Amino acid sequence: MSMKEHSEKQQADFWIPTASIAQAPGHPFYRRLNAILQSRGFDRFAEGLCAKFYAEGKGRPGIAPGVYFRMLLIGYFEGLDSERGIAWRCADSLGLREFLGYSLAQATPDHSSLSVIRRRLDLEMHQAIFGWVVHVLGEEGLLKGKTIGVDSTTLEANAALRSIVRRDTGESYTDFLTQLAKASGIETPQRSDLAKLDRDRPKKGSNDDWQHPHDSDARITKMKDSRTHLAHKAEHAVDMETGAIVAVTLQKANAGDTQTLMDTLSQALLNVDGKPGVTEPVAEVVADKGYHSNETTSALREAGVRSYLSEPERGRRNWQDKPYEQSSVYANRRRIRGERGKRLLRRRGELVERPFAHCYETGGMRRTHLRGHENILKRVLVHVAGCNLGLLMRHRYHAGTPRGLSESLVSLFESLYRLVHGLLFFLHAVDVQNHSGCALAEHSGLLKAA
Repeated sequence: MSMKEHSEKQQADFWIPTASIAQAPGHPFYRRLNAILQSRGFDRFAEGLCAKFYAEGKGRPGIAPGVYFRMLLIGYFEGLDSERGIAWRCADSLGLREFLGYSLAQATPDHSSLSVIRRRLDLEMHQAIFGWVVHVLGEEGLLKGKTIGVDSTTLEANAALRSIVRRDTGESYTDFLTQLAKASGIETPQRSDLAKLDRDRPKKGSNDDWQHPHDSDARITKMKDSRTHLAHKAEHAVDMETGAIVAVTLQKANAGDTQTLMDTLSQALLNVDGKPGVTEPVAEVVADKGYHSNETTSALREAGVRSYLSEPERGRRNWQDKPYEQSSVYANRRRIRGERGKRLLRRRGELVERPFAHCYETGGMRRTHLRGHENILKRVLVHVAGCNLGLLMRHRYHAGTPRGLSESLVSLFESLYRLVHGLLFFLHAVDVQNHSGCALAEHSGLLKAA
């Protein structure tokens, strides 16, 4: 075969009938999730919300807001941490193409398109999508909003400690150590000399002196596994009766829990007030001992909120000239020692800390791939909204993720198999018993005849 004939044969394979294109079988989880979104008018709401960011008749056709937010939801359900990974997964999966409304002949959005849309849509649009999901939970009876649990966790920043610079001079960490070594008498310091000099230097990782040149919001902090990294702090407010996440805020990693609590509670009140099923919004707050302080208990009391804050061991206190703080702390202590307080504090670990595992461990967002609090919060808001939709799917279909649905189906088939196997074993035992009875009766008749 000549080269020309071979080329013509290869070219002919590119032209195939439309009817012969592979059709997506669809994933049962995403089909059910899409049915919920469509029945609630998600696309209509998202397009009306984001209409001002799209121009009519200018440029190439834009990507629908519903597609953009669906792709970020896929990031949660598939455990994908980066927008590049989300775009690749959507292009590769026929089931996800059906969820997004794309045929095999259409190209799904790439990661750069996701980045452009994220920068175009402001933070308020992402907060509105999160609020829409909270409203749907209220209509489904999964929102009470009276008792709120609060906790925080750290997210590793997309920034390396080796790249930090001085806030005042912009000098890198290595250059700074080199200058210190030369000042101490070492003319040509080696890496080992710098390491030894840095090992004995106090307060060498102060956030007041150092920052990352490309992510000024990242802070030097100790992670949950005791490693030191540049990080951010995510704080959740969770409905203690249903497990729904009603607010998420992003704070500086070195900010104390007592400093960020009121901001998160204010956002929670804004999200749940007026929602279906909410009669007494944010009337009680449950948190661990990191949130306990005189100022926190007093501020909650002034806001008319009952506190259930675990109290650390501080020894004997001096309450001179602090009668209001004393009464607030004692009232909180009295509540956490009661049966209801003990029950709420036990449930805090289950309902407040579990979403961290869903969102940031299996959900893949423990390390961020974006920089700047606004950019990161946009992604986190939709990511946590996916966690809330997983709660709705678990309420309806007893599976909150695609993997959970497949595991539940496998468990169902295993149960049916064990049931059928047990029934067959029982019938076989009955049949053996009947045959044994007949043989015994025949043997008895022969004995009597003899």
